[in-house]
Amino acid sequence: MFAPKSTGPIRVAIACQGGGSHTAFTAGVLKPLLRAEEAGKFKIIGLSGTSGGAICAALAWYGLIKQARGEWDRDQVIAILDDFWRDNMARSLWEQIWNAWTVSLVRLRASGKLPELKTSPYRPEVVVATELARRLAPRQEFFDLRLLLEKYLKLDEVPQPVIEPRLLLGAVAVLSGRFKAFDSMAAEISIDAILASTTLPTLFQGIRIGDEVYWDGLFSQNPPIREFLSKTDVNLKPDEIWIIRINRQEVGEEPTSVEEIEDRRNALAGNLSLNHEIDVINKINSWLGDSVVRSKLAQLKPVAIHSIWMSNALMEKLTFVSKLNRDPAFLTELIADGEMQGEAFLVQREAAGW
Repeated sequence: MFAPKSTGPIRVAIACQGGGSHTAFTAGVLKPLLRAEEAGKFKIIGLSGTSGGAICAALAWYGLIKQARGEWDRDQVIAILDDFWRDNMARSLWEQIWNAWTVSLVRLRASGKLPELKTSPYRPEVVVATELARRLAPRQEFFDLRLLLEKYLKLDEVPQPVIEPRLLLGAVAVLSGRFKAFDSMAAEISIDAILASTTLPTLFQGIRIGDEVYWDGLFSQNPPIREFLSKTDVNLKPDEIWIIRINRQEVGEEPTSVEEIEDRRNALAGNLSLNHEIDVINKINSWLGDSVVRSKLAQLKPVAIHSIWMSNALMEKLTFVSKLNRDPAFLTELIADGEMQGEAFLVQREAAGW
């Protein structure tokens, strides 16, 4: 369902699904969207994300704020996405060897050719090994996401709360079992909040913020969208939500191998909460088609939902194992496909008359 046309620019919230290295695609999509916004037909009033999507959303949000303050131009906003992902690639020979070894090991375990030896990131030997790898690495930020994020996001320079553009980062509160969307309107955006959204508990210790411990938002909202609409003044709500989708919705045949089954389980889990939230929004949109109901629900508005997907050719090559792959050629391919799909989406929206 399409929302009624606004008198001014269409108010758009962009939601970025999580998926590890696959979210390099999201960075690619965001580039043409950010570039096209300057034409004035739409305005990005919010961004949300989970896991790698949270990183992309936070980078774009930070850049938009820097531009609004007159410190950056739009090219610099777009460049921060490219620069971050270039730094996240396995660039040196040492990093490429480590990346290839890690991906191969996980693939062998996923295919059942190696036993899965589970351990905890809290075990002393794992803590020591992790710290040694970080300290001995030629480039510490390759192993330390906090250092890499701090290199690009000077969040202490951004006074919060920030109402527009709003930023939401999805995580799950381990102790209470509740979904959490860290919110710029509540002055909750920090490096710790981004890390909370990206922390896989099988690999990294949880992120403690206040009295709570947080894990990767893939266990909750992937990505948050309902917060753009709930407990928010109608004038601040988006007209449209554009979702950058990472996890495949449909497959052509039944998964049968160990790796195919694990890959499908991963994709289904990543889509579960998002599909539920989309269904709720679509249901409210249908209610608002009734003038009697609409008159009684003054703080509600119809919101159009659009999805931006990877090309089929690329999506068919991806597995949950490749979510760990930081090979430069692979990430560059994802970014390029994102740019292509983002540009195609804008052409479609233009043809539909916005």
